Amino acid sequence: MPPDPAPTTRRAVSQLDPRIEAATGHDVDTLWGHRDRGFLDETHTELVDRHRELAVAETSVTFYRTLLNRLSSGEYPIDAAWFERIDRTVNQMEEAADARDDAAQRVLAALAPIEAAARSAPRSGEQQITAADQAALLAIAGGAKLHEHLLTSRLSVTCASGTRIPYAHLQRLHSAGLVDIDTTHPVHAGQPVSLTDTGRAALAASRRPQLAQASPSAPRPGAWPSAPAQRR
Repeated sequence: MPPDPAPTTRRAVSQLDPRIEAATGHDVDTLWGHRDRGFLDETHTELVDRHRELAVAETSVTFYRTLLNRLSSGEYPIDAAWFERIDRTVNQMEEAADARDDAAQRVLAALAPIEAAARSAPRSGEQQITAADQAALLAIAGGAKLHEHLLTSRLSVTCASGTRIPYAHLQRLHSAGLVDIDTTHPVHAGQPVSLTDTGRAALAASRRPQLAQASPSAPRPGAWPSAPAQRR
């Protein structure tokens, strides 16, 4: 019998990929790329590192499953060597599956705080935002693009007003559903960033009290003035 082939190194797709993408707002390949460039915060970095371990474990499980299918396809004679190889492959796949399950639990542990933050983020149209978020949303409302610096590979948002917004701040706004990033454009050419309906509503709600204070209410017709008029 020929020796066992070596496992492939292409990234395996796990059952947790859709859940990760839903919680982070990015596809897995983008997260891996951001991890390599140092763009992620500590929480997301931990998630990507654990997910890479899961991908390796998934690759091993797929490899041994494919090998079992090949051994049972009728290509090899049913002899003592075949039974020995079947037993060895089953044991190896069982170990790989256990390692995969352990890796999946570590991914879930790393994903838990990110999902909790996403669930706790206000979903109403008039969610409260900080002063820094308000300033960023105002700048983005006038036009903004996400750019990657050609020399440093750092990401940042450049607004039409000249304001620059750090990528970490953009991630928070995006995770809260306040802004949208048009990923159909290459990042080195600039990806347009715009406010979502939620972002526009939050920005309007944050400015409403200030507008009410800035403009004094006019007296109703027929009402007495607040101070008596000065007589000559």
